[in-house]
Amino acid sequence: MSGTLLHLLRHGAPETPGLLLGRTDAAPTREGIAACVQQGSGLGVTRVIASHLARARKAGEAIAAADGLPFTIDPHWRELDFGAWDGLHPSAVEPQALGRFWNDPDAFPPPGGERWSALTGRVGTAIAALGEEPTLVVTHGGAMRAALALLCGFDQRQLWAFDLPYGALLSLRLWRGDRPFAQIAGLFP
Repeated sequence: MSGTLLHLLRHGAPETPGLLLGRTDAAPTREGIAACVQQGSGLGVTRVIASHLARARKAGEAIAAADGLPFTIDPHWRELDFGAWDGLHPSAVEPQALGRFWNDPDAFPPPGGERWSALTGRVGTAIAALGEEPTLVVTHGGAMRAALALLCGFDQRQLWAFDLPYGALLSLRLWRGDRPFAQIAGLFP
């Protein structure tokens, strides 16, 4: 069995890059959308799904329109909610608290924010709903890392080793079953 291709594309650059953008609905730049269209078009997928947040949704709409594909919004693919830190530059957050979060985001979530396990639960639900057709999902760095944890078994420290810049394309070969798993087929920054 050859598995199903699942492509995860991180949204393009937002108007103010470098912030902790979770639930904050930051607008994408035109260049960011164009970079996503270039990266995500022509992949041989049969549909495009995107997070409901504008920085992912607008890129997903543009890719679907360029390739003549059906487009769906799925909020399960949204970014981790950074709570009180949402929209802040990391330098505005107390360094020890931020360090504890990066080291163990489930035990030390941002104040009023989401635990890592909630993000992986949402992404797991979204993956289970995908079906068998080759799909492009325009999403966020945190959701992409959650998919890697769920499907490839990477632990927290290993996940931070992946460089996922704006517009990065992560291609996975996904196998279904009682416990879905995947193999990385490509990472294109």
